[in-house]
Amino acid sequence: MKFVFALLLTVAVSLAVQAQMRLVNFDHLRHLTERISMENDSVDIVHVYANYPTYDWVSAQESGPEGIACVDDAARAAVVYLRHYELTKSPESLFRAKSLLKFITRMETPDGSFYNFIREDHSINKEGTTSFASFGWWAARGVWSMAAGARVLEGVDSAFAAELRQRIVLTFPHIDSLMKSYNQFQTIGGYRVPRWLLYESGADVTSELLLGLIDYYAATKDARAKQYIERLSDGLRAMQNGAVAKYPYAVHRSWRTTWHMWGNGQTQALASAGILLHNKAMLESAEREAIGFYSRLLILGYRKEMDVADRSKTLTYEQIAYGVRPMSVGLLRLYVATNKQLYLKMAALSASWFFGNNAAREAIYDSATGRCFDGIRDSATVNKNSGAESTIEALHTLVELDLYPELRKYLFYKKIRREESRRWLAGLFRGGDEELTLAIDFATGGLHLFEGKASSDFWHNLHR
Repeated sequence: MKFVFALLLTVAVSLAVQAQMRLVNFDHLRHLTERISMENDSVDIVHVYANYPTYDWVSAQESGPEGIACVDDAARAAVVYLRHYELTKSPESLFRAKSLLKFITRMETPDGSFYNFIREDHSINKEGTTSFASFGWWAARGVWSMAAGARVLEGVDSAFAAELRQRIVLTFPHIDSLMKSYNQFQTIGGYRVPRWLLYESGADVTSELLLGLIDYYAATKDARAKQYIERLSDGLRAMQNGAVAKYPYAVHRSWRTTWHMWGNGQTQALASAGILLHNKAMLESAEREAIGFYSRLLILGYRKEMDVADRSKTLTYEQIAYGVRPMSVGLLRLYVATNKQLYLKMAALSASWFFGNNAAREAIYDSATGRCFDGIRDSATVNKNSGAESTIEALHTLVELDLYPELRKYLFYKKIRREESRRWLAGLFRGGDEELTLAIDFATGGLHLFEGKASSDFWHNLHR
């Protein structure tokens, strides 16, 4: 049975609509991509960095000489191409996804671990601190991409889909090791921390592994995978605290007591799992974060990270595309689950960060080139380098939003006002002559979205 995402294919995404939108542009991702020979086959890799102003390839050096390309970015790109193929039937996206997946399969070890980087001579970096064979961040992304391939390629290339399923099964002993700690907790900073997630509390990285297991289960109906999904989802929900009007506002913590915006895909994963398994608790957890915390990010502005146990430990910058995608796509999944227009419009407002609704008031994504800048360093400085991660995360967001052409106008709204009263916390967004208000009601614990006259009336009566 196909995953519920396939239901979205009933949405008319005609060539005319795609031409009109012209937001998704793979040119820069193609520039970052190189075809190489690996184990007597041709595979695609994605170069890690490309720096302003020439955007020539740059190798990774952050933790020593890491390499030129990695599973992290190849997996991201494969997921995006697979989704684009699923929605548009683009032959090029199918070809590129398969070429990237070939690289990823060659980076998996026989025991289901993954190496991450390759060097300039295309040999595998087996010793680097961000590359050694392990089951962590790059493995989670590898599983996600292979599972998406196993689901989408069934019926297109059934032999390759079967190989991908077999390679995912190799990772199950690692997940079984996590399950040995199921329902065990420790207390850190006054918060309960589940021990059966990756890195003993990594809800962020576990959310990416979970997205892979969701695709795998959708393709196979494997009971073992279903149990993994349920138990890992229990762990993500255990990392959630607060309510709409109670700190920390139903946020899903990322690791221990820390929340960071980048890669915090718990709402996306829980909403996706909730849809697939018809699980009310998962969906409710995702909704609570959307109503209580995502609303605050939209109204008050994005931030990089915070420690929920120590409010003084909060950073606003650097802000990156990898923080926007989980939020925007998570909201889209909530719309699919609930049919609430609120989440659809919030998803577009979230993605408006790419088009100038941000602290720097500068467009971060350029649809003419397909480049996404590497982030906002502070309110006056944009990092104009454009590496793989930012470019792919932007494309991931926009491929999903392209399903809803009616949302395009909201991508260009800007927040022009925010205000708090005894009852309300509200933000006013404007695009041309139209306006929208997002408002948290402390009295009822509700979240409201007002447009047009209703928005004007809200502000007129705010302090009455």
